[in-house]
Amino acid sequence: MNRSLCLVSVFCIFAASAAVSAQESRTSSAGITQGPIRRALIININARVLEEQTVIWNETHQKITIPGSPVGIQLVGSNVVVSVQFTPFVRRRGDNVLVAQGQIWITDPDRGVSYYTSIQTIPMEFDEPIHFFPLGASQQLSSSIEIILTVSLYSGPGVNAEEAAASTGDDR
Repeated sequence: MNRSLCLVSVFCIFAASAAVSAQESRTSSAGITQGPIRRALIININARVLEEQTVIWNETHQKITIPGSPVGIQLVGSNVVVSVQFTPFVRRRGDNVLVAQGQIWITDPDRGVSYYTSIQTIPMEFDEPIHFFPLGASQQLSSSIEIILTVSLYSGPGVNAEEAAASTGDDR
């Protein structure tokens, strides 16, 4: 079975769940002290499966983190598992980046289990969408996984946007 047929069959019964990492237990501002809450970021994650430019599955998550702490998502299908961690790094000089680290396991009846890993450093601007394709953006496949992220400054209770922007960056 070739790769495109294998992936197409996966997306027909695709399911997803958010991976919970140790850093992601900070889902509310109640457990974050006043110092880190000023540096907090909100990451909106929209994971979707596209088949010939049509969305056939979609799931959205919102995570709170601080710069340098990863958030993750795990997508599970009948013969594929995609696990991705996103780590935002915010710097005062403005060259913010998002590090995307992906791991993919694909089961093919003819070849067995294949494992792929990737890491990408993506330039990041606040409130601008970032498109990430854990399986690549291949033109040969009729189906693909697309993850769209938006990183914003946290400005919840007790923190205003100017205060958050002033205290978010580091000196690297």
